[in-house]
Amino acid sequence: MTKEKLAAVAAIEKKADLIAGMADSIWEYAELSLQEEQSAALYCKTLESEGFTVEKGICGIPTAFSASYGAGRPIIGILAEYDALSGLSQKGGSLTREEAVPGGCGHGCGHNLLGAGAMAAAIGVKAYLEETKCPGTVVLYGCPGEEGGAAKAFMARENLWRGLDAALTWHPEDRNEVATGSSNSCIQVQYHFTGVASHAAGSPDRGRSALDAVELMNIGVQFLREHMSDKARIHYAITDAGGRSPNVVQPRATVLYMVRSNHVSEAVELQKRVDRIAEGAALMTDTTFERKFIDGLADTVTNHTLEKLLHENFSELGVPSHTAEEVAYTDALAKTYEGADTLPGIGCDYDTEYALHVKTLRSENGRAMNDFLLPLYQGEAFRPGSTDVGDVSWECPTAQIHVAAWPNGCPGHSWQNVSCDRTAVGHKAAIHAGKVLCAAAIDLLNSPETLEAAKAEFLERTAEGYTCPIPADAVPTVAD
Repeated sequence: MTKEKLAAVAAIEKKADLIAGMADSIWEYAELSLQEEQSAALYCKTLESEGFTVEKGICGIPTAFSASYGAGRPIIGILAEYDALSGLSQKGGSLTREEAVPGGCGHGCGHNLLGAGAMAAAIGVKAYLEETKCPGTVVLYGCPGEEGGAAKAFMARENLWRGLDAALTWHPEDRNEVATGSSNSCIQVQYHFTGVASHAAGSPDRGRSALDAVELMNIGVQFLREHMSDKARIHYAITDAGGRSPNVVQPRATVLYMVRSNHVSEAVELQKRVDRIAEGAALMTDTTFERKFIDGLADTVTNHTLEKLLHENFSELGVPSHTAEEVAYTDALAKTYEGADTLPGIGCDYDTEYALHVKTLRSENGRAMNDFLLPLYQGEAFRPGSTDVGDVSWECPTAQIHVAAWPNGCPGHSWQNVSCDRTAVGHKAAIHAGKVLCAAAIDLLNSPETLEAAKAEFLERTAEGYTCPIPADAVPTVAD
């Protein structure tokens, strides 16, 4: 690494307490999607004090923001998230399930760390731009609602990401690696059926059951499953069954649907078929329904050029190190869930030799924390989950890394994640992620040939064009 890059990394280390403090504050707030008022306010206040130009409420989303520094191109975006999940309140650093707030929320996906680490990267790049006076701009984007709201997709509808030369981000995980491969696109729609209440025994002929409509819709979708892509998924939850009295014909009922498919254009078409099933259910039951669009997001577009760059910098910087006390804590935590012996890394699912190599690394490591960097994998890869980072990747070259914040095999959206997120183990992951992203961003500022290669790959992979899953009249919202 050049002395300038090392100085930028050192600038992040000097701000370690600020970064850890931010992660802990966001952990305490534990605000749900599109409700992250305290979290967004703290980020904006902190970034303004750090010398960034902050714009609040971007793209019409109150808890979204941008924080920029520098001038001219290249423009490198760093993506931050900070929303929590319901029902996952948990005491930090605990080895047992202990709610911090009864029935409260918690950062089961580690977004308190994600946002803090992204901020760290932006601080490091800013330090570099200040020192070198070179042209270029870094923009930290505060992206709310990843767990339900898909702010990045709404931003993509406004073509926000097309103004970037590249976008980088990270996610807390149980391993250190450069992420690769595609994911599922996803669309959420809520259907509220309205019927007519009536005595279920005395005058059933006068009733029109909204619950019948929901059940018939669900049956119709069950038959649809045979006639969709193998990688497609459809999930649903009845959020209002219409009441608790079986002797009353239910005049209302609501069901929330989630439609996934490997490609966003396929998900949009599959969603239309689900809509038609809802229409059919209403016709069969003589009810009406209101359709409420919740959110939608695209599949991820791989960029091997950026992945190689991230891996080079990850290799140079190494991985977080852990004290004996931290090792003991994570070893004990790994005994509280199943799957602690699974092999980490998406490459293990697709490449036998890769899996054998990782198995050796795990054996040599000898602890629950994966304190090593996985080899770069750039073969076939697909995960059935979804992320609105996908919409960014359809509008500019995008890549991300994973940094170990939890022990091996730790299940996502779990109390164990929340517990780790409020420890030095989590802090170290956020700070280290910031260093890797910062170093890669600096390379992009100084390597037009790398940016051109990343752009050429991006144009080839997105030649079919981006199908935005967000309707023109939709506004960011959450399900009732």
